[in-house]
Amino acid sequence: MGIEGVGARVARKEDKRFITGAGRYVDDMVVPGMKHAAFVRSPHAHAQIKKIDVKKAQGMPGVIGVLTGKELKADGIGNLICGWMIHSKDGSPMKMGAWSPLAFDRVRYVGDAVVIVVAETKGQARDAAEAVEITYKELKAVVDASKAMDKGAPQVHPEADNNLIFDWDIGNADDTAAAFNKAAHVVKMDIINNRLVPNAMEPRAALGHYDKAEDHYTCWTTSQNPHVARLVMSAFYNVAPENKLRVIAPDVGGGFGSKIYIYPEEIVCLWASKKTGVPVKWVADRTESFLTDAHGRDHHTHAEMAFDKDHRILGLKVETQANLGAYMSLFSSATPTYLYATLLSGQYNIPAIHANVKAIYTNTAPVDAYRGAGRPEATFVMERMMETAARQFGVSPAELRRKNFVTSFPHQTPVIMCYDAGDYAASLDAAMKASDYAGFAKRKAAAAKKGLLRGIGMSCYIEACGIAPSAAVGSLGAGVGLWESAEVRVNAVGTIEVLTGSHSHGQGHETTFAQLVNERFGVPLDSVSIVHGDTDKVQMGMGTYGSRSGAVGMSAIVKALDKVEAKAKKIAAHLLEADEGDIIIENGALKVAGTDKNVPWFQMALAAYTAHNLPGGMEPGLKETAFYDPSNFTFPAGCYICEVEVDPETGVTEIVQFVAADDFGNIINPMIVEGQVHGGLAQGIGQALLEGAYYDNSGQLLTASYMDYTMPRAGDLPSFKISTSNTPCPGNPLGIKGCGEAGAIGSPPAVINAITDAIGSNDLAMPASPSTVWAAIRATKH
Repeated sequence: MGIEGVGARVARKEDKRFITGAGRYVDDMVVPGMKHAAFVRSPHAHAQIKKIDVKKAQGMPGVIGVLTGKELKADGIGNLICGWMIHSKDGSPMKMGAWSPLAFDRVRYVGDAVVIVVAETKGQARDAAEAVEITYKELKAVVDASKAMDKGAPQVHPEADNNLIFDWDIGNADDTAAAFNKAAHVVKMDIINNRLVPNAMEPRAALGHYDKAEDHYTCWTTSQNPHVARLVMSAFYNVAPENKLRVIAPDVGGGFGSKIYIYPEEIVCLWASKKTGVPVKWVADRTESFLTDAHGRDHHTHAEMAFDKDHRILGLKVETQANLGAYMSLFSSATPTYLYATLLSGQYNIPAIHANVKAIYTNTAPVDAYRGAGRPEATFVMERMMETAARQFGVSPAELRRKNFVTSFPHQTPVIMCYDAGDYAASLDAAMKASDYAGFAKRKAAAAKKGLLRGIGMSCYIEACGIAPSAAVGSLGAGVGLWESAEVRVNAVGTIEVLTGSHSHGQGHETTFAQLVNERFGVPLDSVSIVHGDTDKVQMGMGTYGSRSGAVGMSAIVKALDKVEAKAKKIAAHLLEADEGDIIIENGALKVAGTDKNVPWFQMALAAYTAHNLPGGMEPGLKETAFYDPSNFTFPAGCYICEVEVDPETGVTEIVQFVAADDFGNIINPMIVEGQVHGGLAQGIGQALLEGAYYDNSGQLLTASYMDYTMPRAGDLPSFKISTSNTPCPGNPLGIKGCGEAGAIGSPPAVINAITDAIGSNDLAMPASPSTVWAAIRATKH
C-alpha cells in the first residue's frame, strides 16, 4: 500500500482551489455578449392563465427579449418527463401530467415558470419581469396528499383522476395476511416523513449559448449528471440534436439529489439564447430555490408488524401515500417505489412483506429523490416500529433487533433485494460499546436531578446503493442504464488522465480516484488528473447520485486500469527482454520480479508513444476505456445510537451524544468517508429536529426563506463518535459500498426514538421542534 494509495487519509486535492476562492461555478462563467435572465413565476398554486401582456416589459431599458410558453411550444420544445415508468397494480401505466418548461395555459404550484425575460443586466431583467402583466383565474388548490384523492378535491391534471398517479404494490399480500393471522402480537403505527427543501450552498444556475455560425448549443449547468442532461434535452425536449449540444457541469456546490434533474430553466435558457441571439445566464436566488428545487420525502404511512410469541417478526404491512407535488420530476416515481419499498425488510429476516404505495399530485413543488432517496423513509418506518415494539413488549430495543437480524448471506428478502454480505451484530456491538449503552440508566438519573429528561434511541439501517444492474432496472421501468464509464490516458511523459462519467459536487473524487491510480502504478497523486463534467471531453456516463461513484464509477476505473496495466507489462517485458508474467509494478517502475532489472513508468510510457521498440503487432499509445455494469446493489448498513436531554419546561432538545457505527466495506480514504458521514448526520438530524416545508391551504409556501425554514447550525449538533467495520462487498472489484447517504438514512429515527424515550410518548412527529416536544410532554401528562 502506497502512502497515497488505498486506505490512506490523504487531504483532498481539490480543496486548495475551493478555500482560496478559485473554484469555477456556473455563476463564474462569462461568455462574450452574455446577457441575464429572470423568470416570471406564478404567485398562485393553481390558476388558469387568461392573458399575458409583455409590451411594457419589452420597452424597458436593457430588455432584449420577453418570451412565453406559446412561443416555446410553437418551436416544438417538449414537455418535461419522468424517466422511470411505474405501473399500478392493475397494470395501467402511471398518469404523467403535462409539464411545459414555461406554463402557457395553467399553473400548478407557486413558482411555476411562465415567462422568461432577457436583459443586459440581472437588475434590468428583474425589473422587466415585474412589469409583465399576467391575468389569472385562480382555482382551488390542494396541498395535502391525504386530501387530494377526496371526492370534490381540486384536479391537478386531467390525466390523473382523483389526483392518483399510480397505485402500486410489492410483496405478497396473501402470505402477509397469513402471517398476521398466526401472530401473537401486532404493532401498529401511523408515521409521517416530513417534506424537506434541499439547500445546497450553490443555488441552481444555467447558462445557455447558441452559436449560430456553428449551429451548436452549449449549456453550463449545476448538474450531477451532465450526460443524462444532454440525452434528455436532445431526445425528449427537442432543444438540440445530441451531437450539437455540449453540457458542462463545472464545480458544483452541493447537490444532495436536487441537481440530478433537468429543470425548466436549463431548457428555456438554451432556447432563449437561440431566440434572442445572445448567451443567456440565469442564477436562482435563494427564494427561487425554496420554491422550485425538487423537494424531498413527504410520506404518510400506516404500518403494521406481526410478531410471534418469542418476538420474532412474522410479517409486515405498509400503506404509504407519497406526495409527488404538481408534476412528475425525473426520478420521482422510483423514489417511493423501488428505492423505498424494496428496503422495508431492513436488517431483519421478515418472511412476508406487502407494501402498497399511492403516488398523488398536489399543488406544491415537485418532490423527488433527496439524499437517501426512499431509503430514509423506509428506515424511519422500520426503526420507529422496532423501537415501539420493544417498548410495548418490555424488552431491550437492542436485543429485539439482534433476535431478528439477518445472519446468513446471501439473503433474499420478499421485496426484490438480495443482501450479499453483512454483519449487523458487529455494528450493533460497536455502537453499544462506544455509547456506553449499559451505563445509560446512571446518566438518566443524573439528568433527572437537574430537572432534565434523558433518553436514548437506536436505529439499525440498511440501504441499497449503486443502483444495478442495468437489465434489472430496465425491466422495472428505468429509462436509462445505470452502468458507469472510465477512460484512462497515460501520456507520453507518464502522467495520467482519468476521464470519468461520474460527477463530483463535493465528494472528493479528484483525490480518491487518483488514490486508485497511485495504488496501482505508484505514480504521485499530482501526476494524476481527474476529468469529469463535460460531455465534449468525457465519454458518456451516468453521473453521480445514489452513492454510486465508488461502487460503480471506481469499478469502471479499475477495469480501465486493468487494461492499461496489461499493455504496460507487455511493453516493459519487451524492453527488458523478460517474460510478461514476471513483470511487477512497484514505486513507479516496472520490474522483473526477483531482479534489479526495471524500466521507470515514464520511460515505458514514452516507449508506447515513440513506438520505436514495441512488441510485434502492438498499436502505439497507452489509452484504455471501460464500461462497468454492476451485478448487484451494494448494501451499506450500520447502527446509530442517539442520546438526548430534553428540558420539560421548554421542549428544547439537546443531543448530548451521537454514535455511528457503519459498514462500508473496503474504504479508499477514511478521512473523506468520515466527512461524508458527518454531512449525512447533519442533514438527518436537521430533518429530525428542525427542518420542514409547509404550505398553507391556498398553496403558498410558508417556509420560503431561512427566516422560516430552520437549517441545522453547528450549535445544534454534537461531536459525532463514528467507527466502521468491514464486510467487503462481493459484487465489485474493490469490495466497497456507498457511504454518502448513510448518515441521512440512519439518523432521523435514532433521534426521534431518543426523544420519545425521554418524554415517555411514542406520538411525536418530525421535526421535533421545541414547541412540538413541549406539546407532546403536556399530552403525555394528561
